[in-house]
Amino acid sequence: MTPIAVPEELAAHYAGYPAGPEWIAALPDLAAEFLERWELRPDGAPAHGMVALVLPVRRADGAPAALKLQQVTEESAGEPLGLRAWAGEGAVRLLDHDADSGTMLLERLDGRRSLASVPDAQAALLKLADLLARLTAVPAPAGLRTLAAVTDAMLTALPGALPELHDADQRRVLENCAAAVREVRGEPGDRLLHWDLHYANVLASLPGSGRGPWLAIDPKPLAGDPGFELMPALRNRWEDLAATGDIPRAIGRRFDLLTEITGLDRQRAARWTLARVLQDALWAIEDGEHELGAERSTLAAVLLDRLD
Repeated sequence: MTPIAVPEELAAHYAGYPAGPEWIAALPDLAAEFLERWELRPDGAPAHGMVALVLPVRRADGAPAALKLQQVTEESAGEPLGLRAWAGEGAVRLLDHDADSGTMLLERLDGRRSLASVPDAQAALLKLADLLARLTAVPAPAGLRTLAAVTDAMLTALPGALPELHDADQRRVLENCAAAVREVRGEPGDRLLHWDLHYANVLASLPGSGRGPWLAIDPKPLAGDPGFELMPALRNRWEDLAATGDIPRAIGRRFDLLTEITGLDRQRAARWTLARVLQDALWAIEDGEHELGAERSTLAAVLLDRLD
């Protein structure tokens, strides 16, 4: 069998990871090992995201599947737990898993069709909201990271990060976000969260599979409050918001629709979404940015304005 060729973009991403280059060097042998162990044969061109290589395969009985290989990290370690808990309800099915390497065998979906490709912005948002409601209806299994711990880490990091923002008004925005988060910190929730539920992470099922029609992929599972899931749906497809001519009003409409379909309390959901704004800003500051940027600033302004 011809060894797989590791995509240059994937190798470049792992160059900055601890033990990343070593993992990339071993990836062809790892793929070959699991193709043999699980009696799989390649069935199409490999695909990849930022951290995973996905090989379309056929199982011994001819059924289509996808072999997903990624380095085990704090972020990826909970993916099998989350997928097992969802058991295919709104998310891709986990068919097999090797805990030592993190390798997973998944049902195959249509990688050419995601919610990002749905031209009608409102229709795409409705589908995403429905999926979010289904996924967060499931209690989080034991062993996942918790929103409480994530929140505490953010609030601890904030004082050291604030001086990196050059503008005093932007520092005040983050302080206001943190104040809102502190009001809900005592009730972090216990639902199973995807943590990265944006349009490109929702794929169509294969024709004739009887599944879907839309299923979530690539979760970074977390135990917490469903309000913490809303920011990707509010922020993604920003061009659709801009096309309305009134971005703040369009964000508000998205927020109202999401909370209506999911049945979330809007005050609580606004505070947990501000936690996501805070988290995203802290990540950006850690990466060397010194401004909040228009998207974070606008999201924060809309949500802070909605608080009692």
